Amino acid sequence: MKKFNQIFIVAACMLLGILSSCSYLDVVPDEKATEKDAFEDKDAAKRFVYSCYAYIPNPRSGTGSLDLFTSDEVVTAFEHETFAAFPKGNYSASNPVISYWNSLFQGIKQCYILLNNIDMVPALEASIKADYIAQAKFLIAYYHFLLVRNYGPVILVKEEPSLTTPADQYAARSPYDECVDYVCQMFDEAAAELPATRINENYGLATSVAAKALKARMLLYAASPLFNGNSEFYSSFVNKDGTALMPQAYSAEKWQKAKVAYEEAIRAAEGAGHSLYTSTDYMLDGYDNAEPADPVQHRLRYTIIEPANTEVIWADCRSEGAYSVQNKSLPFCNGSAYNGVSPTLAMLKRFYTKNGLPVDQDPEFPKGNSIYEVTALGEENATIGDPEAKTIRFNLNREPRFYSWVAFQGGFYEIMSASDGNGAYQNDESYNKYSDSGRGKLVCDFVIGGNTSRQPAGSSLRTNNYSPTGYLNKKGVVPGYNVRTSLYYPPFYPWPVIRLAELYLGYAEACVECNDLNTAKTYLDKVRTRAGIPTVETSWNGIATLDQAKLREIVRQERTIEFYLENQTFWDLRRWKQAAEYFGVKAKGMNIAGKTIDEFAQETEVSFERKFESPTQYLMPVPLTDVNRNMNLVQNPGY
Repeated sequence: MKKFNQIFIVAACMLLGILSSCSYLDVVPDEKATEKDAFEDKDAAKRFVYSCYAYIPNPRSGTGSLDLFTSDEVVTAFEHETFAAFPKGNYSASNPVISYWNSLFQGIKQCYILLNNIDMVPALEASIKADYIAQAKFLIAYYHFLLVRNYGPVILVKEEPSLTTPADQYAARSPYDECVDYVCQMFDEAAAELPATRINENYGLATSVAAKALKARMLLYAASPLFNGNSEFYSSFVNKDGTALMPQAYSAEKWQKAKVAYEEAIRAAEGAGHSLYTSTDYMLDGYDNAEPADPVQHRLRYTIIEPANTEVIWADCRSEGAYSVQNKSLPFCNGSAYNGVSPTLAMLKRFYTKNGLPVDQDPEFPKGNSIYEVTALGEENATIGDPEAKTIRFNLNREPRFYSWVAFQGGFYEIMSASDGNGAYQNDESYNKYSDSGRGKLVCDFVIGGNTSRQPAGSSLRTNNYSPTGYLNKKGVVPGYNVRTSLYYPPFYPWPVIRLAELYLGYAEACVECNDLNTAKTYLDKVRTRAGIPTVETSWNGIATLDQAKLREIVRQERTIEFYLENQTFWDLRRWKQAAEYFGVKAKGMNIAGKTIDEFAQETEVSFERKFESPTQYLMPVPLTDVNRNMNLVQNPGY
């Protein structure tokens, strides 16, 4: 009998209303002689259920996540790390770099082993058994969804694979629409038996609301331009028997199916108590910092940080690690904070003005080179930066999400430590006039010699651990973090996999495509209002007609802003068939070699390679070893 590989799974967070602590268990299924032994009692069965979750890719792995730092949202100083092969376009079938193909199929197999053996567990209560079965079905659906999102049509696994299957009978890929139908079927079956919410030690396990939400996401992808009648890319994408693997004709009905699925998911989520995050004064327990002082900025900063808040529908409860979002985004501190997750100008231009309009369409916002004119922040901007500091006009009169999630020249970085400009953090006010009891914020200076620059005063030029664009990310960074001068694991919070705002904007997108424009505006406005910007009608009054084409632009831009650095844009620009336009060009930022503010305030191309091969890289490559092993398996086009 086969043995089980050692699997590490993070136990669910221990939540008591507000997260007070988190407990992690390394669940290692016993290497027992038979599957009967692996299901010999309730505890063994529970461990096996946890092991089924172990194959979920870690969405915030700082070095190994496929979709975190790999779109055009940010450029980092860590081009030597594994993930950086993707924005460079340096991956292939023979060297997939980061591939989920085998691990996800292993996860599916693990789930079927559970389904086929759960009846062996003695004295297992019927309700618990039903829940375990539903969780396995949820994960089978989710693993298939992840495969389909990565590779398009995949091999559908509808039962436990046999180790004795002859090579000439290995399964071929199923057509894309058939894969989508199976994912939705399994999510439906799981939702019928799962609880709507999970609390305490079960937080992070599958729920019926998460199943409905992910089903809607699957249908949104299926309706999108990349997959809905894309004969331009996939007219010759067929199995070896000639079966077409991609739908060749556009279907408006797919948008209607997505719309209905989102309606059901939203009803379920709101009925279970999920709502948009609106707290204006929350501080992560044990990491108190009253900043940001502005209430709108405060709630936006904590939207994904507050553990178990009601906006989060499903979360990944694994710890972040020392080399992920927080430590990589913080102003440099030798040994623990790396100053290197840097929003690009492309992303910064997506953020709206204070009027809720794109920077190039707001008549009140400067145009052309005047956006980079140097100016003082002034007292009217005291909530976002030092009034005496200089910045560029591009950074002023922007929407609250810009100030909540982006650190800019002269602006604040909310943190319970201050920098002396030489890579050492201090809490003494002599280093930073804005550090005070219960409050902490650093004034960022990206000009050479400044505290967030590539070469602070008295230091040598850093070859990494610097901001390539002259901006730093703040999203996902706990303002109460008191950075140490040695390697330190950052404050913990569960990472949201899907939250209510995604349901609202996914529904709005589907409504636009179904020409239900009034409903689309209603759900766009729910997110915009929480973000502190005017409604769609108010913003665009007298600027443009809100027809279907215009609302399509708006909902897409809204989505790229709201889900900045949340594992979405890597996929969204692909499914909208816009990846070649945005991923195939080098990032731009400010002139970080500038020794004066005027030299700094120049739009400058970042030297790092950026490449996207269209249409090949819209899908990930199936590992060549698997294509060679399975004579019935065809490769994705172009690889």
